[in-house]
Amino acid sequence: MTATPVSAPEAPLRVFILDDHEVVRRGVRDLLEAEDDIVVVGEAGDARQALARVPAVRPQVAVLDVRLGGTDGPASDHEGIEVCRELRARVPDLACLMLTSFDDDEALFDAIMAGAAGYVLKQIDGPALVHAVRTVAAGQSMLDPRTAKRVMERLRAPGRSQSAGAETGTGTVTGRGTEASELDRLSPREREVLDLIGLGLTNRQIADRLFLSEKTVKNRVSAILSKLGVGRRVQAAMVVERLRAPRP
Repeated sequence: MTATPVSAPEAPLRVFILDDHEVVRRGVRDLLEAEDDIVVVGEAGDARQALARVPAVRPQVAVLDVRLGGTDGPASDHEGIEVCRELRARVPDLACLMLTSFDDDEALFDAIMAGAAGYVLKQIDGPALVHAVRTVAAGQSMLDPRTAKRVMERLRAPGRSQSAGAETGTGTVTGRGTEASELDRLSPREREVLDLIGLGLTNRQIADRLFLSEKTVKNRVSAILSKLGVGRRVQAAMVVERLRAPRP
């Protein structure tokens, strides 16, 4: 994954950590707080604590362990993803970065559809994790092209298109017909912006392509997400991908 420079925020970036292993929490905390522009405002060892504490401390980013419970082996418990879904409903501006030991397609798909802004493996090195936190805090998606491709392939799988929207927990439209009707609510310019989102372009790249200011693009992206009923631009890109895919 090629790191895209992300500007440091003017105020310290507020981060919350959820992991059921104390050693992991301490390690992530020490790593992040070594940065001048990041402060860890809270942590939790289980879902109940996280759901109680995050709304109170209002972080900008929550680093969430996908699998809670402290057991090893194939990942089957995705409780951290449910925490992401619930926190996104309670704190819509929160960016959730999922952290996991397992390269699990099911968890990856569910995390994105729950509104996660990024998904990284615990094998990630320190600087890359710091970059991931800053990236999702800046409103960008932390998915490399290979990861995005796997999600798109999963969306094209039989039976997924009708249920994927219901899995987001954010009022996402369900089914191709409903998505098409939602797209009708977009203005021609918003459709142009959505198409470019589907190509993976950043706000700055879209602004350059359409000769608009970056702030104008950001406002249009927000309007598009609202009209489509999704919480993240990667979910909007998935809508485009499903509509482009040939009908079975």
